[in-house]
Amino acid sequence: MKDGFVRVAAMTPALRVADVDYNVDACVEAVRAAKAQVVVLPELAITSYTCEDLFLQEVLLDAAEKGVARLAEETADVDSLVLVGVPVRVAAKLYNCAAVLCHGELLGLVPKRNIPMYGEFYEGRRFCCGPTSVSMVRFAGCDEVPFGTEQLFECDTMPGLVVAAEICEDLWVPNPPSTDAVRAGATLVCNLSASNELVGKADYRRNLVASTSARLMCAYAYASAGWGESTQDVVYGGHCLVAENGRMLREADPLNDIELIRAGEGHAAVGATAVVDFGLLAAERRRMSTFSVEADASGYAISSFDLDVCEVSLDDRFVDPHPFVPADPSRRAERCESIFAIQAHGLAKRLAHTHSRRAVIGVSGGLDSTLALLVCARAFDLLGLDRSGILAITMPGFGTTDRTHGNATAMSRALGCELREVNIAAAVRQHFLDIGHDESDHSVTYENAQARERTQILMDVANREGGLVVGTGDLSELALGWATYNADHMSMYGVNAGVPKTLVRHLVHYVADEARAKGDEGLAAVLLDVLDTPVSPELLPATEGGKISQKTEDLVGPYELHDFFLYQVLRCGFAPKKVYRLALAAFDGRYAGGADADGAFVGTYDAETIMKWLKKFYWRFFSQQFKRSCLPDGPKVGSVAVSPRGDLRMPSDAAVALWQAQLETL
Repeated sequence: MKDGFVRVAAMTPALRVADVDYNVDACVEAVRAAKAQVVVLPELAITSYTCEDLFLQEVLLDAAEKGVARLAEETADVDSLVLVGVPVRVAAKLYNCAAVLCHGELLGLVPKRNIPMYGEFYEGRRFCCGPTSVSMVRFAGCDEVPFGTEQLFECDTMPGLVVAAEICEDLWVPNPPSTDAVRAGATLVCNLSASNELVGKADYRRNLVASTSARLMCAYAYASAGWGESTQDVVYGGHCLVAENGRMLREADPLNDIELIRAGEGHAAVGATAVVDFGLLAAERRRMSTFSVEADASGYAISSFDLDVCEVSLDDRFVDPHPFVPADPSRRAERCESIFAIQAHGLAKRLAHTHSRRAVIGVSGGLDSTLALLVCARAFDLLGLDRSGILAITMPGFGTTDRTHGNATAMSRALGCELREVNIAAAVRQHFLDIGHDESDHSVTYENAQARERTQILMDVANREGGLVVGTGDLSELALGWATYNADHMSMYGVNAGVPKTLVRHLVHYVADEARAKGDEGLAAVLLDVLDTPVSPELLPATEGGKISQKTEDLVGPYELHDFFLYQVLRCGFAPKKVYRLALAAFDGRYAGGADADGAFVGTYDAETIMKWLKKFYWRFFSQQFKRSCLPDGPKVGSVAVSPRGDLRMPSDAAVALWQAQLETL
């Protein structure tokens, strides 16, 4: 429950048709086995779904009512909200309901709104459509139980957990009850279902649950009837799913898993249990201005319940250490191609609009300038222009190594660009004399003078050539302020402004793979060597062996950590304590070496290291906003961006004290 995490379970117990005592025992065991704060059981689980005309028998209905009372009593000591399907008589009519229980109390009865009468379904023979308005009824020994579809169940001890129920067919109609429930404040929709299996239906069901959770920005738990139901004409597979904002967290499909079928023999239940982040859902809803929630809950009846505020382990929740990079190779390749297309189209449009004859870019042999040069080549191809119009300028200085210089040269030639070299050493030394700076003083002035000299060269050459300076800085550098103000910070169009460093690496690797597939081994080889080169601005002299002496990640921290922080802070809006907790889970060694296949393995970091760089991240992020407040134009490619004209409207004078103070308490 802490930090917004709640364990939600969709469980399918093994039942017997019309055997209420047996089924209640099975439901009790399923609730206890789930070990979750919210447990969803299937439609009509108290009796089983396939009783057909037996639902018209008083003896079955009486037993069902007593069964709910016994289930409430025998789960009173379980710290869970439980939703179970049961037939309910109201005013001489029969309704297919979800009974909502917590700590032995019957909180409400939510009837099915949409009654199917097509294909294999014939529910209208026995059940009525449930009313939306809520009234009080007698049931299971309780004199006043709320009855009606417009009900919400709100946890007092965790206000972010607001539960709504709908039943099977309610999800499949054009306007599901969950839409209004979510607009009234629901964050978790529980579907008690009895969806039979047909060829292809599981895929459709899966997509429907995932897309509904995405459209409604909610969690969705779906528990379907399974083992023990009658197979007279159809088969029920016990498909259970838990989704969160479009992401399928957990799924159990016993029909296609013999081990799950065996696990479901006897009373044992099968199901899907997942840790849902309700803090993330709240952040998403705050961010989306078009997502509306009625302040007065639109007339819904709200019942409160309490759950213990406990620490929910994240062991069962995948915390992606590289949130910007898909782990699946095929999805990663698709992502890379899409990003290249966005970058190239953005640059092509800017070149065409400005009537620029040339694209001018500084190439260092590092990752960022390599990616920017590749984007330039794609943009020129889109415009049908000769790549010789790309003017690649290498500008060796005091820290340039033979390796990076050689890679910059080889790559420019392999892409068919015009290559020029301008050594900046003499000009920078003259500048040192002009401002009275001692060359042996390797302070920030020593470094930034080189960076600004390079930018001056690029701008002036672009003016003379009628060209446009293409920026190379990436999203991670902009977030950290790892750029020299009015130097590499500035350009006429920054193609990498929306690409985080962890993704830059994969984009370059993607092009290397493409080049190898086309037989261009020369380009592939130089790109792979760029990938193998340490990230460095190369502004300090190289070592005696000609090796890079200045490594960026030694100074600002590992980029995989900073990109993780960046995503959690900007995309999710999480507080420092939650970012820290998630980082501990993501980098504790569970995924080490296994998340990525292209050389960017997941590191393992201890708590002290994570805290060190998280503090550094917040300090740099706040203190360097003045650089982001005057960024050049550049294309947004993902859900996280820092453009002052788009995603990040942040004052340059904001204080970091609140965020630092929270970190100090951990």
